Amino acid sequence: MRQAEKLTFGRFEVRRQQRQLFADGQPVEVGSRAFDILLALIDADGGVVTKPKLMDLVWPGTAVEENNLAVQVHALRRALGEDRKLVMTVAGRGYRFAGEPRTEHRARAETTPVPGLSIVVLPFTSLSDDREQQYFADGITEDLTTDLSRSADLMVISRQTAFAYRTKPADIKQLGRELGVRYVLDGSLRRLGDQIRVNAQLIDAEADIHLWAERFDGDTADLFALQNDITSRIAVGLDVELVRAEIKRPTVRPNALDHILRGRALYLGRAPTRENYAGQVAEYERALVLDPHSPRAQALLATTLSARVIDGMSGSIETDIAHAEMLADKALAAFPQGPLSHYAKAQVLRVRRRLAEAIAEYETVLALDRNWVFATAVLGFCKLMTGSIEEAIPAQERAIRMSPRDPSIWVFYFWTGLAHLLKSRVDEAVPWFEKARSANSEHALPHAYLAASYALRGEVPQAQAELNQARDLSGDGRFASITRLKAMGFFGVQELFEGTYFAGLRKAGMPD
Repeated sequence: MRQAEKLTFGRFEVRRQQRQLFADGQPVEVGSRAFDILLALIDADGGVVTKPKLMDLVWPGTAVEENNLAVQVHALRRALGEDRKLVMTVAGRGYRFAGEPRTEHRARAETTPVPGLSIVVLPFTSLSDDREQQYFADGITEDLTTDLSRSADLMVISRQTAFAYRTKPADIKQLGRELGVRYVLDGSLRRLGDQIRVNAQLIDAEADIHLWAERFDGDTADLFALQNDITSRIAVGLDVELVRAEIKRPTVRPNALDHILRGRALYLGRAPTRENYAGQVAEYERALVLDPHSPRAQALLATTLSARVIDGMSGSIETDIAHAEMLADKALAAFPQGPLSHYAKAQVLRVRRRLAEAIAEYETVLALDRNWVFATAVLGFCKLMTGSIEEAIPAQERAIRMSPRDPSIWVFYFWTGLAHLLKSRVDEAVPWFEKARSANSEHALPHAYLAASYALRGEVPQAQAELNQARDLSGDGRFASITRLKAMGFFGVQELFEGTYFAGLRKAGMPD
């Protein structure tokens, strides 16, 4: 346990004997009991301090209600302001401190350990003298900080602290040590006539190496919409790169978060297969062995089991659905304010074919996290399947724009083609199904829908070839006949499919 008189973390300093907390050199008003909670969490060296233990430490020998502890934790978080996420709730157990406090001696003499997944968004720089463009750059910085702060796994330095580094430091390693972060996001923007170009780069602060860089261009006609679009695309791309960077780091004893990140990396790395799903499930199950009450691991496992059923790759459909439903309910009960909990519930409702309820959950996900790419796309698909076909295409367009290299992009292409097909716009549907097939040639659906579409255009040989490919890939016989396909699949408002998909399959040679 650390018992040094002075400790620092980020922009804060704790003075034990004086019982004072300072932020950026200025005293912060914090009550006595909230201060005791802060010390107890810091002294736990990153471990979880249970609620009963905290109550014994803060109210020794006194019987108090648990809501008194919640009040004091809230007061402490209020005192920490934008860094309130340093005090983390561990569902069903207690609290832990996510920062890395340092004594003054250790700060001078050693390289400070940093939290595993932590970042600072440095103020983006305008490369022109136009004051409006600097406001635009500051808006991107603030929006990115806010968007990244929604991640339960990521500690993000507050914007006030980040803006103190508007003059970019020459030594990124020292910056990482000062702020206690592993990653730095830096960027700039330049106006070129009616276009704005934004460059962003992710840097590993420990090694001072560039991990990722991307360029974003947009029209200045609507600066607010452009700012939203750019920040969403950076946040989505960054999420992927942080996962990939983290799993490359050697770990002697993986914790629950390590397994969660490995499971996510399997999802991000390739198109879905039975083996890939099995790998994801195994990682999330390992996370739950280490932390049985983790709402994040519960929700991710529920989501993966549901997706495995939806993709027709489950070896035990009813078992997977029942397990997913139980896990999603647990995650939602433990962390109802988390978008992932609602997403898991939405996926279970979707696999249960309760689309109206699923739509409400997906909408809740996007209200909590506007950058959730697949929630954006699948919300459009669910509306398509309930008859609101034209709402599907804008949703897929937004998903493709936010995440142009998404591992699920074939699905976004496919759903766009489906919307066109169900509106009998066959010539518009075909290119999208072909793009879906190119992005994931191992899934049966693009081949099946191409078979129907080619046949509707009179291209029967191509249609028959695609139908045979769909039969080979499905492995479950669903494409043997129209009757079997209807029994095994889900087609929402079925009459929408009768004159298009099913009619095309019949022309391709599928018997009733």
